[in-house]
Amino acid sequence: MKLLYRLIVINFTMARYGLDEIILSIHFFRPLWLLGLINPFNWFRGRSLSQAERLRLCIESLGPIFIKFGQMLATRRDLLRSDIVDELEKLLDQVPPFPLQQARGIIERELARPIDQLFRSFDDKVLASASIAQVYNAVLPDGESVVVKIVRPNIEVRIKQDIQLLMVLARMADRYWQGAKRVKPVQIVEEFEKTLLNELDLVREAANASELRRYFEGSNDLYVPQVYWDYCRTRVMVIERIEGIPVSDIEQLKKHKINLELLSRKGVEVFFTQVYQNNFFHADMHPGNIFVSPENPDDPKYIAVDFGIMGSLSTQDQRYLAENFVAFFNRDYRRVAELHVDSGWVDRDTRIDDFEAAIRTVCEPMFQRPLAEISFGQLLVRLFQTARQFNMEIQPQLLLLEKTFLHIEGLGRQLYPQLDLWDTAKPFLERWLSEQLGVRALVKGLKKNLPYIAENLPDLPQLAFKTLHKIANDELQVEFKSKQLELLQKEIRQSNARNIRAIIGGSFVISASIIAGLDGLAPVMVGSGQFLMPLMSWVLLIPGLYLLISSYLMD
Repeated sequence: MKLLYRLIVINFTMARYGLDEIILSIHFFRPLWLLGLINPFNWFRGRSLSQAERLRLCIESLGPIFIKFGQMLATRRDLLRSDIVDELEKLLDQVPPFPLQQARGIIERELARPIDQLFRSFDDKVLASASIAQVYNAVLPDGESVVVKIVRPNIEVRIKQDIQLLMVLARMADRYWQGAKRVKPVQIVEEFEKTLLNELDLVREAANASELRRYFEGSNDLYVPQVYWDYCRTRVMVIERIEGIPVSDIEQLKKHKINLELLSRKGVEVFFTQVYQNNFFHADMHPGNIFVSPENPDDPKYIAVDFGIMGSLSTQDQRYLAENFVAFFNRDYRRVAELHVDSGWVDRDTRIDDFEAAIRTVCEPMFQRPLAEISFGQLLVRLFQTARQFNMEIQPQLLLLEKTFLHIEGLGRQLYPQLDLWDTAKPFLERWLSEQLGVRALVKGLKKNLPYIAENLPDLPQLAFKTLHKIANDELQVEFKSKQLELLQKEIRQSNARNIRAIIGGSFVISASIIAGLDGLAPVMVGSGQFLMPLMSWVLLIPGLYLLISSYLMD
């Protein structure tokens, strides 16, 4: 019943703000123009408000979930009219605030002390008001300037109602819509719900800020404010106040002579560093959350705020994405097709040749232009449209990354329209792939696991002896049918001899590798001693390889 009531409220609100005009302006629905005449709200609708303003006001009145959706649309100037985007950008930090007395009450209730005892001064003027929380300036007793963030009161009820409504619609789509398998509406709503509920916990956000600050400690590219943990609770967070220029204020950036070309390149590098080096990225990097420090205009630094939405990827997703990016940069469309199939993003029985041809049809015309003029976001959109023909499934875990990447590209092009995203990203990705694959990755993995190997090395002879003993006594034989038992036992005894050789040879080779790794990590020896460990390595390696090879050549 509550869901039905909420649905009625949504429709009533849309009609009240005249959003039926948007629907009726679409060519397909023009025969329904009569509905615009009989809608009673048309008679009382304010004529002074533009369509874009009414859209923003409608979204604000519908609550946090719709505001989040509007914030996402505000980043897509490639899809919407500029006047609509200009209005939706106000949703980033200009949502109507809740009353000051409620804010003070939440702070005192959460921190269990009066405002006057918590802060030397507290500015009653709202600094910024967003869909989930709003913030105020304050000064701590020790004189530190801070920002106090407070979650909106009773917001959980509204969010859960809207999420339930979205889930009902998603399940209906999952049952009756043919494209549901590809789009995965239920998983998308679940991911959206998890993201929103995480934003309500400011202790989690404080932890996110602290971790990101640790990753970029001393960096010249990104600054993350300090968290004051003694003042952090579930609904209240206190963080260092920063002084910076909003990244969208191009006029102020130019006035302070900020190097916009370098700044745009740094934005791309910071993004890929978070995704691939830290595997922990700020997933809400819209212009309202990013500032620029004016201290060093020749070597500018970003300042990030609002850490409620953070993302991470599995190692497999990281590698597939990096290889996809590099394949795009190299115009290796067949590799792109193979990666989509190998990762399971499209059906396993997809014909690679057909998929490759479709990708080439989309990408090749765009690559005829200079790389600096190519929008990777638009390329992805067109690629996904093509991949739908091959039943490409939407990956919910990649939605945050895709949104963040579109933010970064749009931000970089806004700062410096000539930004060559490809030239900036390609070396980074190629370097990361070389570190994850090949000899460098092997050495890195050996060094990482060396303590574990060294810890278990003393037990290796005993484990090897027990394994050989079991094999020699046929304790590991599989039960066979009685008619074939004698013949199989004879074959197993013959194979045991080969296995014994293989295990002993493998043990020698592993030991030789460990000694070689220890040699690389140990301090340089003096005199003849510096040749001792390499010699031991070769002494074990040669017979080990001989036993391994001979085990495969035995009759």
